[in-house]
Order: sequence, then structure tokens, then C-alpha cells
Amino acid sequence: MNTTPFSPLNSAPQTDAAGLAPAERGRALVLGGGGSTGNAWLIGVVAGLYGAGLDVTTAELTIGTSAGSTAAAQLAGATPAELFAATLVAAPQHRPAPLGSDHGRAPARPVVDHLERINRIIAAATDAADMRRRMGAAALELDAASDGSWQAQWRATVASRLPSLDWPQRTVLMTAVDAQSGEPAVFDKHSGVDLVDAVAASCSSGRPYRIGGRGYIDGGYRSNAENADLAAGCSRVLVLSPFGGRSLVPEEWGTHLATQIEELRATGSSVATIFPEASAEHMFGANAMDLSLRPAAAQSGYDQGRALAGQLAEFWRCPLNG
Repeated sequence: MNTTPFSPLNSAPQTDAAGLAPAERGRALVLGGGGSTGNAWLIGVVAGLYGAGLDVTTAELTIGTSAGSTAAAQLAGATPAELFAATLVAAPQHRPAPLGSDHGRAPARPVVDHLERINRIIAAATDAADMRRRMGAAALELDAASDGSWQAQWRATVASRLPSLDWPQRTVLMTAVDAQSGEPAVFDKHSGVDLVDAVAASCSSGRPYRIGGRGYIDGGYRSNAENADLAAGCSRVLVLSPFGGRSLVPEEWGTHLATQIEELRATGSSVATIFPEASAEHMFGANAMDLSLRPAAAQSGYDQGRALAGQLAEFWRCPLNG
């Protein structure tokens, strides 16, 4: 089963990192990171729910991290059905894979190298804050050795993926990490940051993306790939996690999704999660940047969304103060 049990609601007054009271927060949709295939899966799940009559884009709060920030921005500018259809018809870029590799393909070397570099940094870190500082320093070092052309190229790439370049009226949070300080960062429509820049920063896993003289790296380094803690104070929280809640960091750091869910429930939030089916897990992780897998990832998510819509309907639609 890919949804967690529902817990009782609690209407006690609370605030969270966004500074909004529960009455303003209501329901939260959390879109986790997961690379290109993770983005496609997120769109598929939301489209599947939508096609079955459950529109979760009506959430009072949406939290996007990395690929989830792209999905959050895309869902703010187009309907789930439109985005899903576009994902299915996009021409896939196939890569030949050595015989004997999982599902007939092998991860690209740059992806493997990137994962190995992340694992080395995590192994050397003493805690989450130290890990963020080390990740930021490594990104700045990589940037210093580059020709400086990456920033403009990355911004253009991100902009090309968004149906609208304007922040939505509803509350959307985009996560990132300050590369210089290692401090967590959260952007919204009040931050004075363009939507494209916020998404580009949240998805910047290797090099720092610069906004106003500061460099930012992937929001997945803030507090796991979901950052569900930002939904504190919401009555109901629906978490879509392409990585299935898994994390590369030690559990004792207290940033795993399971820990965040426990903390949300302890303060009165009702939480449900959706993870990819086991049969689709080969499309994520080391294969998350394989563009040829995007249609299949989207279709898998869509099928899950349609199957789970009935189960989630009462959870999502019940009165905010129920």
C-alpha cells in the first residue's frame, strides 16, 4: 500500500516557517524531488487524481523541492491533464545500455559520479547543517572552475519548462540552500525573486544558481527531498515522494520523511503519502535523469493517482476544521 494511515485532525493554533496560521494554511500538497522521471511521475499522479475527480491543486499551500518545484510551477500554469498529455507525447531521448543492466539500461556516468560525490560529502559530514555547508562549498568550487556560461543556460532551460513565468496567487513555497552559508532558504511570491529563478535554484544540484549575489543549491539538501516540515500547522498534508521517502543521510540526523511525518502528526496534522509502485522504482534514483523514461514514469503515476483517488477523497475534502 502506498498511502499512510490517516490520523485525527487537531485545530490548535500553530504557525510554521512560512509565518501563516493554520486557518490560512488548510491543506498542503508536498511535491518531493526526484529528477526528471520524478517530475514526470508527480505530474502523472496529480493528473490521475484529477482525472478521477480529485483536484489536489486546490491546496492552500504547495511545497516544491527540486523536481517538485518544477512540478509546482507547472501545475500553477496549466491543468494536470494538459501537463500529463504533454509529458506522454514528448519525444524521449533513448540511450543504449549495456546488456545485463537493470531493465536493459545503465545509469549515465555523470549521474553515477554525482551520486558518488554526494555520498562522500555525506560520509564526511557530522550533521545536516555540516552537510549543507559542505555541499555548498563543493558547488562553489565547481562553479569557480567553470566558464560562467552555465547560469544563463540553466535559467533558459528552466523557463522553457514552465507554462507561466508568473508566481501563482495561491501560496507556493520553493526550497533551496544558500551555498555560501549552508542555511536553508525558502522562496515564495513575496520573496522578490522571479518564479524561474526560484525553480532554477531549487533544482540546482551541482553548481550554485545565483540570485542577487548569493548562490543557491538544490532544495533537497535542506531537509530531505520532500521538506514536509514546512507544512507544519496544516490540517491535512498530502506528500508525493518519487524517492519513496528514502534518504542518503543517516536517520539520526532527524531529516528523514518518516521523522517529519511523525512530527506533523504529533502537532495535529493528518498526513497521507504516495510513493511509486515497486514495479516502477527502476525509473528513479540513478535513472532519474533518463529522459526516455519520463513517459513511462508519468503513466505509472497517473495509474496510481486514479487508483487512489477514491481512498483520498474523504481525506482531502473533509471540512478544514473537521
